[in-house]
Amino acid sequence: MMTSHGAPRLATIALPEVSIDGARSFAAILHERRSIREFAAAPLSLEATGQLLWAAQGVTSSAGERTAPSAGALYPLEVYLVAGSVDGLAAGVYGYRAHGHSLRACLAGDRRRELAAAALGQAAALEAPAVLIIAARYARTARKYGARSERYVHIEVGHAAQNVYLQAQALGLGTVIVGAFDDDAVRGVLELAKPEAPLALLPVGAPR
Repeated sequence: MMTSHGAPRLATIALPEVSIDGARSFAAILHERRSIREFAAAPLSLEATGQLLWAAQGVTSSAGERTAPSAGALYPLEVYLVAGSVDGLAAGVYGYRAHGHSLRACLAGDRRRELAAAALGQAAALEAPAVLIIAARYARTARKYGARSERYVHIEVGHAAQNVYLQAQALGLGTVIVGAFDDDAVRGVLELAKPEAPLALLPVGAPR
């Protein structure tokens, strides 16, 4: 879990209700999907932000099943939001709470510059109004699948990231999956505890 260096625990922020309706066909969204690395100087709405987080790891049934398949339904992934320019949301780092569809405020302040530096200077992480980070707790899957668990976790990250891509496209937004970064530096920016491994960064925003 992330800490805030002894600061008082920050608030939990409820996200707008998820929409499961859409006018465009799924095939059209697949056909149009592209990686977007350049973003307009426009904020994300809180509605779009919540929709993207839900696409990554939202709960979709009373049994706790989620938008992305998970080996053994063990759900080792944690999704974080580095918000720089999101309407109605202070700049900071937030953890997504899949159960309850809400954000847990973790760190105050815009961390995009530090995150871009940790991602080897990739401008997308600085220019996008927000960045989703997918991290994993391998132990959740390892307790059942042992040595095979790492493969299963990485497959799951791919599922979650593709969901974000497709949801972004459906919203008229863009994203790109970033895998080139210094793991320890990203962990430091987010103040992740050692058991959590950052695996993918997804800058998201309106295409330039």
